[in-house]
Amino acid sequence: MLLELKNISKKYEIPSGEGHTTVLRDISLQIIQGESVAVVGPSGSGKSTLLNIIGALDKPTSGVVTFAGKDLADLDDSELSRIRNREIGFVFQLHHLLPQCTVFENVLIPTIPLALKKGDEDVRDRAKNLLEIVGLEKHKDYFPAQLSGGEMQRVAVIRALINKPKLILADEPTGSLDRESSENLGQLLVKVNKEEGTALITVTHSIELARLMDKAFKLRDGILENYVIE
Repeated sequence: MLLELKNISKKYEIPSGEGHTTVLRDISLQIIQGESVAVVGPSGSGKSTLLNIIGALDKPTSGVVTFAGKDLADLDDSELSRIRNREIGFVFQLHHLLPQCTVFENVLIPTIPLALKKGDEDVRDRAKNLLEIVGLEKHKDYFPAQLSGGEMQRVAVIRALINKPKLILADEPTGSLDRESSENLGQLLVKVNKEEGTALITVTHSIELARLMDKAFKLRDGILENYVIE
């Protein structure tokens, strides 16, 4: 078992002081290593909040999140930062590439906290290999402005993979792409999931992308339900 959520709820205080709003209600979920899962649902249903809690970017109001055998509530900020950097990769709807850095430099950004030595070629070789897999090895010295939207998202996926994470969290990864680029990125995520053995949770409005996952769930009114895609 890689990830387990037990009775997760999330409430936010209403700024006016008139009580609170409940975003997630008593959610339980289990993910094994190498499994792929889609979470679908309308805008504002709490999908991104759920992903942020799984990724240790936010904390639940109640419930337990266990990742790789560790209760996230028992970890301090430095331990949580390490998990976010080494064991979880993030892919967002916007690629968030640094415009002043080349493709190759952007891919290597997550390795900076690891105090990468100039002579250490292993991670650089991995970056080159991953860029080759997605057909961008000839673009490694390009800047983001020289890439298409689909190419930038592929770079974002490779960046998320550079530290060999156990889990990839993708928040609407195809939301800003055209149909062809969306299909290509979906296939890439599945390829990574199968070949690297990396668990994948993707929040998406795309039924086509959700169909590629091993399981699908729908988040509605703060409740997570099994979802059968017809």
